[in-house]
Amino acid sequence: MKIFKIGVFLSMLLTTPVLEAQNTTVSLLKENLEQLSMNGEEDPDWEDELEELSRRLQEPLNLNTATRRQLEQFPFLTDIQVENMLAYIGIHGQMQTLYELQLVEGMDRRTIELLLPFVCVQAVEEGRGYPSLRHILKYGKHEMLARLDVPFYTRKGYEKEYLGPSPYHSLRYAFRCSDYLQLGVTAEKDAGEPMFALHNRKGYDYYSPYLLIKNLGRLKALVLGNYRLSFGQGLVLSTDYRMGKTFSVFTTERRAGGIRKHSSTDEYNYFRGAAATVGLLPSLDFSAFYSHRSMDGVVKDGEITSIYKTGLHRTQKEADKANLFALQLAGGNLTYEKNTLKVGVTGICYFFEHPYEPKLQKYAKYNLHGKHFYNVGLDYKYRFRRLSLTGEAATGTKGYALLNRLRYALSSNYSLLLLHRYYSHDYWAMFGRSFGESSTPQNENGWYLAAEAVPWACWKFFASLDLFSFPWWRYRISKPSQGMDGMFQAAYSPKRSLSMYLNYRYKRKERDVTGTSGAFTSPTHHHRLRYRLTYTPGDFTLRTTLDYNHFRQQDIGEYRFERRQGWGISQSCAYAPSRFPLSLFVQGTYFHTDDYDSRVYASEQGMLYTFYTPSFSGRGVRCSAVARYDWNKRLLLLVKFGQTVYQDRESIGSGNDLIPGNRKADLQMQVMVKF
Repeated sequence: MKIFKIGVFLSMLLTTPVLEAQNTTVSLLKENLEQLSMNGEEDPDWEDELEELSRRLQEPLNLNTATRRQLEQFPFLTDIQVENMLAYIGIHGQMQTLYELQLVEGMDRRTIELLLPFVCVQAVEEGRGYPSLRHILKYGKHEMLARLDVPFYTRKGYEKEYLGPSPYHSLRYAFRCSDYLQLGVTAEKDAGEPMFALHNRKGYDYYSPYLLIKNLGRLKALVLGNYRLSFGQGLVLSTDYRMGKTFSVFTTERRAGGIRKHSSTDEYNYFRGAAATVGLLPSLDFSAFYSHRSMDGVVKDGEITSIYKTGLHRTQKEADKANLFALQLAGGNLTYEKNTLKVGVTGICYFFEHPYEPKLQKYAKYNLHGKHFYNVGLDYKYRFRRLSLTGEAATGTKGYALLNRLRYALSSNYSLLLLHRYYSHDYWAMFGRSFGESSTPQNENGWYLAAEAVPWACWKFFASLDLFSFPWWRYRISKPSQGMDGMFQAAYSPKRSLSMYLNYRYKRKERDVTGTSGAFTSPTHHHRLRYRLTYTPGDFTLRTTLDYNHFRQQDIGEYRFERRQGWGISQSCAYAPSRFPLSLFVQGTYFHTDDYDSRVYASEQGMLYTFYTPSFSGRGVRCSAVARYDWNKRLLLLVKFGQTVYQDRESIGSGNDLIPGNRKADLQMQVMVKF
């Protein structure tokens, strides 16, 4: 068999071009994250995901030891490709070279190019088990990451309200030994928060410690400290980021999940306690978890009236909301997965220290309130040849939710997706996050149809249509309503150094007419058009982005509405010489919009493990410059300066965040040491 593999390898050297490991996948992920940001995702946090992606680039996954769950982390791999890769190694033995990927049934050149930066092929010694403590201490890697943001402006809150200095600071320490052991702590002080003073006498305002052990015999995962959970399709439990309506069929599907560490600076979306996954049988896993954490909010007369999610404690009023009550959660998951069938059951119960009784506006009449809650869900996944069925059904203290997804791969280049969701108006799932127009699976029905085609090597087309309705009122809409969301994208890449795409999106939703107290409603029409050109000559990367938005609320009766529009142009240039450890990035953006509804987005290079896509409304210019220096893979220095200048106002923001003048400039610095 090895002689056969070597022969195939030599023949491919003579007949096929060398497959170079490009960072195409990184660009693909960033494009998807940018689309999600433009969709209005609520407080998106992708620190943990970007950290894992960065680690995979530095420590590629060994295909000879890769598990199904590890391969499912790559959204561009289909279920069939994952199964065929595992089957290939099971039948033919360990891979000797990455060129063997072309022998795996269903693997096309495009998918291989996306996968190459994150994988490698290394021989595995038989009988090798969990590494010893001596091995862990010898080969484990330490990482220290510090960040400092200095604003060159003064917000109004610093005159009287804010208790601390304006710089932002965070510190992260992490120790890792391959996928076997991870431990670390993240500390953060937001701008305006005191440090080693007042209510922060212990230093930082927020600490996130964690210890994660993996693949210790039947113990597949054990985490102590702060962690995240995700099971099924997210109708019961998911604190991971969610990939939704972007320009790819595969990003709508939630595959990888389970127990993960929480090492980001997100101060709300996590659990604190212990969680573990044990392999009861080769195809049966059991997970159990318990969390007890203090939360911020307002407590009046023995009742919790609001939950504070920002994590900011800059003023005395904000500090008084810190850690006022506790939330406890316990639950488990049982998953059976073998061949093409996967079935799982997830159950959780959680309760507050005091009854949670927020003041519910009429549009929020059926939102969660009380003291004790539970959720139970049954999820499944079944594949028959090129047909894949995925879904989950869930219920709880109130209501129920259903999600079913049908995906058919005509070939590796053509895919169809049909998704139906029904989230009852009174379904309570405090930790549920799934596919939908809303951020939570509640008060929504919809059908989503998407198609993806790669008819030629240089072209890729994507089209989607989402028809949704809301059975009960929503914010700014005082009646049951409906809408649609359509997207079309055409991408053209004649060579590795040149790519472009044109994206059009149309969304129609209903909204109350301002000033009528909900007596009149009318549809809103939002058209969004984007063209992006990326050219990579040598060590340079040039990117041009043109955006145009058109927003209009439909006239009704005596009410007439003006059409509002906005446009923006962004130009960036990155220089990363292959023989010198210094890279540079500069970007300039000009925007001109009539109001917030016609705002434009412009993503730009951010700090390590962050993704920055600000929105702009009004008229002005945004400029940024980033310099990065990598020395011997042990030291990284990152400096970013950004400035926004508005041409249509004399102040920026409002309330305590008010900035006098029309300029806003920041300096961000980051240093990472590995040893």
